[in-house]
This record gives sequence, C-alpha cells and structure tokens, in this order.
Amino acid sequence: MDKTSPEKNPVYWFYGSSAVAYGVKNNAFSYLLLIYATQVLGIPGYLAALALATAMAWDAVSDLFLGHWSDKTHSRLGRRHPFMYAGLILLPISFFALFNPVIELTQDNRWMYLLVTAMMIRTAVTLFEVPSVALLPDLVKDYDERNKWLVLRHAFGWYGGNGIHVINMAFWVGAYGVAAQAGYSIYGAVGATLIAVSILVSSLGTQKIAASMPPPAEPFRLTEIWNEISQMMQSLSNPNFLWLFVYSLIVGAAAGMSTALYLYNVTYFFEFSGPQIAVTGLFVFASPLISYFLAPMLGRRLGKKQTAITALVGAICLYPIPYVLTLAGYWPESGGWMSLIIYSVFVASEVVGFIIGGVMLDSMMADVVEDSQVKTSRRSEGLFYAARSFAAKAVSALGIVLAGSIVTLVGMDGIQSASAMTDGMRADLASFFLPAYCGLYLLAIYLISRYRIDRQAHNSNLLKLAADERANKSSAAGGD
Repeated sequence: MDKTSPEKNPVYWFYGSSAVAYGVKNNAFSYLLLIYATQVLGIPGYLAALALATAMAWDAVSDLFLGHWSDKTHSRLGRRHPFMYAGLILLPISFFALFNPVIELTQDNRWMYLLVTAMMIRTAVTLFEVPSVALLPDLVKDYDERNKWLVLRHAFGWYGGNGIHVINMAFWVGAYGVAAQAGYSIYGAVGATLIAVSILVSSLGTQKIAASMPPPAEPFRLTEIWNEISQMMQSLSNPNFLWLFVYSLIVGAAAGMSTALYLYNVTYFFEFSGPQIAVTGLFVFASPLISYFLAPMLGRRLGKKQTAITALVGAICLYPIPYVLTLAGYWPESGGWMSLIIYSVFVASEVVGFIIGGVMLDSMMADVVEDSQVKTSRRSEGLFYAARSFAAKAVSALGIVLAGSIVTLVGMDGIQSASAMTDGMRADLASFFLPAYCGLYLLAIYLISRYRIDRQAHNSNLLKLAADERANKSSAAGGD
C-alpha cells in the first residue's frame, strides 16, 4: 500500500464510500423522523421521542455484542463481512417501510409501527456500520494516514446525507410540505436505493482484502456468554478508551437534541422554506472538501487530540451566534435571503469543525486498538467502535426525549407554519435549547484532554506488537 498516496489504492475508496449508507440513514433519523412522526403520523412529540429513544436504547445494547462478535468471527469472508451482508438485506427494506407504511396505520397502531421500523433500521445499521468502520485498524497502521482514510469516510457520509437532504428539501418534503406524506414516500424509496447500492459496492470492494486478513485467535462462544462479557470488560477498561467513551456519552445527548430539533429551528425559528433549507445544504457541500485537506494537515502539525479540541471549540462557539443575534434584533429579516446566506456560511463553517473533530476522535479510537492489544493480547476494534457508538446512541436517546419535551413545552406540537410561532415561543425555544447544547459540548471537549495516546506512544505500541509477533513466530518455529 502506498502510504503517501492512498488515493491510488481502490480499497481506500471502497472503505470510504460505505459511509454513504450511514449518511442517508443519519439524515433521516437526525432531521426528519421526529417531525415526520408528529406532523404526518400524528404522534405527540413526547410519545414519538419515546419510541425513537427506545429504539436507540435497543440499538446501543446490541452494538456491544455485535461488535464483539465480529471481532471473533471465523469465516472465509473475513471477520466483518458476514454482518455487512446481513445489513445489506435488512437496512434498505426497513428504511423503505418506515417512510412508506406497508400496513394501514390507525391511532392504535401508529406508535408501535414507528417503534418496530425504527428498531429494525437501527439493528441493520449496526450489522453494517460497526464491522465496516472496524476494518480500519487492520487496513492502516500509520498514525497520520488513519486520519486521511477517516476524513474520506466522513466526507462520503456527509455527501450522502447532505446530498439527499438538499434534493429532499428542494423537491420532495420541502416541496410538498413537512406535514404531507407524499414527499416522505419519495424520500424513503430513493434513500433505500442509495443505501443498498452503497453497502453492496463497499462490501464487494473490501471483500478480498478482508478475507485475506488473519482470523481471530479464538471464536465467539455464545454458550460461554459470561466469559465473553468478562473479555469485553477487560478490553473496555483501557483508560484512553474511557475518555472517548465518556465524551461520546455527553455529546450523544447534545447531538440527539440538536438534530431532532433542526427542522423545527430552521422552519419555525428562522422561517426558511424548503427550497431555502436546500440552499443551506448546498453551502455545506464545501465543508467535507475543506475538511478533507485541512484535517490531515492539522493532525500532522498539532496531533490528533489538540486538533480535535481546537476544531470542536471553534464549531461550538459559532453555533449560538445566529440565534442570539436574531433574538437581539441584529439579524437580517427572518426568512429573507440575506438571513439565509449568512446562516448558511455559519452552518458550513461549523460543519468543518465538527467533521475535523469527528475524524480525529475516530482516529484516536483506532489508536486505542493497539494500545489495548499490548495489554490484553487481543484485538478488539469492533468492540471499541461499537462501545463508543453505544455511548452516543444510549444517551442520544435522552437527547431525543429532551427535544420532544422541548417541542411540547414550547407549544409546538400543533404548529404547522412559521406564522403560528410567536416571539415568545422563539425565545423559549432558544432558551431551553442553546444553554443545554453548548454546555454539554464544552464539558465533553474538556474531557478529551485526558486522552494520552500521541504519535510517540502509538509508534511505541506498534514496535512492541511487532516484537511480540517475531517472538511468537520464533517460538513456533523452535517448537517444530
């Protein structure tokens, strides 16, 4: 593999492209699903949030066991791909069914339908996404090159999610209205197709190299579940992993609340139309490209931890400015194009910070794999990524509940037009949301400073593992 030019390696592109599926799914769950449930399915905000939070809690628990299972799977397809192919079947079908109900919905069954389809989608995402991202530590060992592979993956995820978001706001949900089923039906069909293509292309493209990787030292034994849990706890006791885990817990709550309220904020607080929201998405197309070049450069110069902290602090400081200026009367007229352009610049700048921070944190997690292997003699990348995902999802459920509760407290359950929003409701929305969101993020950023694996420590771990491997081979040869 050409370390300096991963772009020449086809696996680099196949690995990154897998994130399109996650981006499409994440766009739906983060921005559309709560407002779809309340305004199309007619489920009250707090009940819709309860269904989505329940599905996320289930997903969080299943992540741990599926991630650990994929670490120990023996298969001619490799450790990860049997799970990825299972996700290929389940995820597109369940995504389509969520936005195109396959049974007649009534007041008695609509909540359960939302819950079941959401649980199916989240299980399917776990089957594909956790094993897929866990391929990285085996594919790339170099401290800095991991940043390059992960920023490509983040870029594909953003282009997938933001791309369908722009089209959706311009032609489907944005055109038909957020309270009309028709736009969501088209969105569900197209999204399911994109998800299927992304998973299929990425799985086939990484299949050969995954099958050639060394099998795990021992298999997963469901009959020895307590022993498996004990091994999981041993791996998860790594102190560097602990800080990434706690960070994910806190940010999960903040992100769950923010994304669930996004369409409420842009539609009713800033009074943007569907096509205008699509324009914001067009601005965001620049963010992954900027991050693609900026993240590896900053990672080399500052190190991963300092880059993550700097990028995230910048993003979170920009975030509340449009809200505060609107309430203070210094923002351009709500719903106007000047307001939209300035708001879009803010959003695109914030996304650059969040992408760079996310890339560095994912790369820091990859470095934990070797750090843990030195201590336990076991590779647990699937478990580590699943556990971090578990943290984000488990507490994101709380964020969604908070978002649904804010919708109800502000009196927005029955709001279907910006003209129905009063100035008092806007002030309440910002007052409930902004302090909680920014405060949680700043606390999480502080905790990242406790992480201790830098370039020198990572290279030292690689040397120790190489020495152990040589010793094991020498011992095996001597035994023969």
